[in-house]
Amino acid sequence: MAPSVVRLILLVAALALGVSARRISDPSTDISWLIQECPIFFTTSKRCDPIAPKSFLPANVASAEKDEQSHPPDLNVLADVLDAMHTMQTEYFAPWLGTWPDSIDWTSAVMGTHISGTVRSLSEALIHISSDRESAVGWKFKSNLVDKYFTQVTAYYFGQDAFAIRNQAYDDILWVVLGWIETIQLVNMHNDLHFKSDIPDKINTSNLDSLQGISDFFSNQPYHGNLWVPAFAHRARVFWDLASSGWDTKLCGGGMVWNPRLLPYKNAITNELYIAASISMYLYFPGDTNQSPFFGARDFDGSVLKAPGEPKDARYLKAAVEGYKWLVSSNMTDKQGLYTDGFHISGYTDAGNNNTRCDQRNDVVLSYNQGVLLTGLRGLWEATGASSFLSDGHKLIQNVIRASGYDLASDTTLDDISSLHPGQLPRWHGLGRAGIMEDPCDASGTCNQDGQTFKGIFFHHLTAFCAPLAAPAPESDTNVAMRAFAAAKESHGRACSSYSAWLKHNANAALRTRDEDGKFGQWWTAGLLGHWTGPWPTMADDGIPHAANGVDYRNYGVPNDTTWRAPPPRKDSSQAYRPIEMPDQVQKPLGRPVEDAPMGELKKRQAQESNVKDPNTRGRGRTVETQSGGLGLLRAYWKIAHAP
Repeated sequence: MAPSVVRLILLVAALALGVSARRISDPSTDISWLIQECPIFFTTSKRCDPIAPKSFLPANVASAEKDEQSHPPDLNVLADVLDAMHTMQTEYFAPWLGTWPDSIDWTSAVMGTHISGTVRSLSEALIHISSDRESAVGWKFKSNLVDKYFTQVTAYYFGQDAFAIRNQAYDDILWVVLGWIETIQLVNMHNDLHFKSDIPDKINTSNLDSLQGISDFFSNQPYHGNLWVPAFAHRARVFWDLASSGWDTKLCGGGMVWNPRLLPYKNAITNELYIAASISMYLYFPGDTNQSPFFGARDFDGSVLKAPGEPKDARYLKAAVEGYKWLVSSNMTDKQGLYTDGFHISGYTDAGNNNTRCDQRNDVVLSYNQGVLLTGLRGLWEATGASSFLSDGHKLIQNVIRASGYDLASDTTLDDISSLHPGQLPRWHGLGRAGIMEDPCDASGTCNQDGQTFKGIFFHHLTAFCAPLAAPAPESDTNVAMRAFAAAKESHGRACSSYSAWLKHNANAALRTRDEDGKFGQWWTAGLLGHWTGPWPTMADDGIPHAANGVDYRNYGVPNDTTWRAPPPRKDSSQAYRPIEMPDQVQKPLGRPVEDAPMGELKKRQAQESNVKDPNTRGRGRTVETQSGGLGLLRAYWKIAHAP
């Protein structure tokens, strides 16, 4: 037996002991603006001949593409994924509280999403994990491991502070939606793969003999996780309704407002979350008839918003379509094709100023702003069969890879780090260096809890986007142009496969940042700098043009100035957006806290920490958020580069 198989079986045993496309259900939903090409899926008679792109890769990358031989999955990579999840849950999760106590509300929602996604990947991989023991014993260990983590996710349903989150910013609310939809997908996947039965659902206990006895009764039981789907669906629906109040057409021609406690700011993350959550609700929400214990969302005028509980509700699709239409026309991307953070409205507080355009862009580029949209684009493809959504997603991924300092055509870094002088950092490329993804706060060790969560979010959504394409299920009544679909499926698979070496490069660097307890560091590039000499970089010398990039309010706080916090001069709520006075979510200090520290104090602290041996002990150090980053990256590497 191969060493990787042996290692994985032993790990599973040790730990155990301790998408398909859907049809558009409502013909009244107007999506004609986005179906500018002939779609591959259609619900009526075929009216056109779709042409799938020959490749989702740039010409220079496609020409250099090599035909890779099929190979068995490297289960060592899956073992690394399970190691990372095991560390995250044993070191940071408190079962008696049902949460990660050192997290804050929105990051804990992301932690739950990572666990659900990883367990789903584990469920898919179970058939590839063989055992020399009796098969029943092998399944006992595998099933126990899945159930171990599923029960922790279920505990988090009760540990999540739902009442607090509903009063926070709209992006905080939308993380909750994505998390529970991810868990519903986990239950559906695990049930379909391992608990399907050909025996009729209804069993008369008096007729067990006619159904081959007690074994048939047991084999007809669905996965017990299905019992929790109504609760997960209810929370997802309630929180989507709450978040939808943030969609505003009075300013900027549309778009989601980020935070009702501040002046209008329409940012990338809230709008990407709205797109991703809306299309995920359309595709995977199973319905909800539970009207308690929460009140419904209210619009700005105080009226109660409609809260339908039916699956495949066309308003979710409509919201995703409108959200993406606004985002792509908002001028939110920079010259590298990366999403900047967001827009203010210039002169909004000036008396007599009637400007309503989003024209004051905050040019900070963060990794998660490039990731969440990928789930939205993949979902829009599933719902419409329009291959342009896949094309847009691949272009964004390729822009990110290039901005990390990696060249897909040559499958190597843009810079030769072996030629660097001692103590010299690799060149910054916009979202990383030396082919490793970085956020602007990583090298200086100044990330707060928000910043420490970002990279893992990107890789989670990259994994969702790069899942193999599947044709619609027969019961969906969706017709498929099979030739075009086959071409799109092959092109998508080849493009995602081309990202494998970049993922491996990042994974190897990140793995080198783990400490003796298996905890990942935040700054993965440090994994390449084994022979570093001298002090570690600070914001003054990390090679990043911080001042020119805009305001990184995520890591260094929202400025107390007239752009962000001043009250609007107009009193009529029908004409102006009025901030709500409510406290912001407080960051939790850990070790040497950096949150809310004055910039002078922050720089002084950086100077004191610059000579430590391990650069990933600076600032907040290793946390549940940095662990989730490593987990998200390794899962992406497993699913895209190794999983069959």
